[in-house]
Amino acid sequence: MLCIARAQHFDFDASRKKLSIPFRFVRNSVIVPVNINGKGPYNFILDSGVGLMLITQPNLVDSLNIDYKRLVKIPGLGDGDDAQAYITGQIDVKIAGTQGYGISAAILKTDNLNLSGFVGMPIHGLIGYEFFNNLVVQINLADTTLNIYRPKDINRIRKKGDRIPMVIEEKKPYIFTKVTLPDGSSSLNKLLVDLGAGHALSLDYLIQKKGMPDKFIAANLGVGLNGPITGFIARAKQLDLGTYKIHYPLTSFPDGNNTNIRPSIPRDGNIGMEILKRFKITFDYSGNAVYLKKAAKFREPFEHDMTGIEYYASGPGLQHVIISRVEPGSSGYEIGLERGDEIVSVNFKPVYRMSLEEIDNIFKSKHERTVLLEIYHSGKAEMVVLTLRRRI
Repeated sequence: MLCIARAQHFDFDASRKKLSIPFRFVRNSVIVPVNINGKGPYNFILDSGVGLMLITQPNLVDSLNIDYKRLVKIPGLGDGDDAQAYITGQIDVKIAGTQGYGISAAILKTDNLNLSGFVGMPIHGLIGYEFFNNLVVQINLADTTLNIYRPKDINRIRKKGDRIPMVIEEKKPYIFTKVTLPDGSSSLNKLLVDLGAGHALSLDYLIQKKGMPDKFIAANLGVGLNGPITGFIARAKQLDLGTYKIHYPLTSFPDGNNTNIRPSIPRDGNIGMEILKRFKITFDYSGNAVYLKKAAKFREPFEHDMTGIEYYASGPGLQHVIISRVEPGSSGYEIGLERGDEIVSVNFKPVYRMSLEEIDNIFKSKHERTVLLEIYHSGKAEMVVLTLRRRI
């Protein structure tokens, strides 16, 4: 195991004890600059839920002069066939002052994820285990900075936070913790600590074991390597994280139609960025621990979209916002919004001057708030009034 860990890892100048790397935080994604084979920087999402660097833009193969060894199938969640990817030989990878050693990657044959459309800016891939396995990585969302240390220098980090034991299995980090459901029942759960998941909490297979909580909504939970992930959203009563208690987090419950293959490592679900962003997070893979220190947003309520519409960025410069789904019975559905409609402006502000995150924040801002949308529908523009309605 140690040989594998050393085979693919990152390090920085031996004369330094600490390295600070700025990042962008957009739509619950930590985005770092990555240079590959002397070109870039490219935008990669830091994702502790991936065990192999993943390049999601197939056109980078030619521009980076990457040699690949073979075509493989990648199983995973989603309502579709297995994704296909090319496995590369060793490539030269740098992340803002760090150097990768022995790094290889998988390059998607087709960009099934459309991360650029989801985030609203060009995204070229995901990087996880290789960046964490040889370093201590502290993620400070207050100043959007990664503070990087070597494991031998972890004691230099003041106020690391509450230590939670963590196990690394097949290059992914897991913790064991208690989840309490609305009916008061609780259980110890094995959860993946997943920086790449935008949601708060996801509990796999619980529908099959216990059924759904009384109050829930149907939802598209995201996109996996094999297509859309469908299911439901409800609220757990409480999640314990060390000494911290997370009350009424929004919780995703994937339905049984998504699982073409169960994870090779049995687990009960994952903790995503909607919870993790409420902490300063320090990952210490070699010490089998994650440290959490309460941040300013710790007590912010968990709110879900109040429109029932899902959307993505598209077109030149990702400046067009297209509706991909409308939940039946939602306020968006009731005013006639449809898949394929384009949102042109929100409260008279053109969407090309807004980020998707700004739109998200408006759409989950306040129950009974009215929002004026300009929509391009059936070949013509029209103004509609949308009333936000809390659904869960």
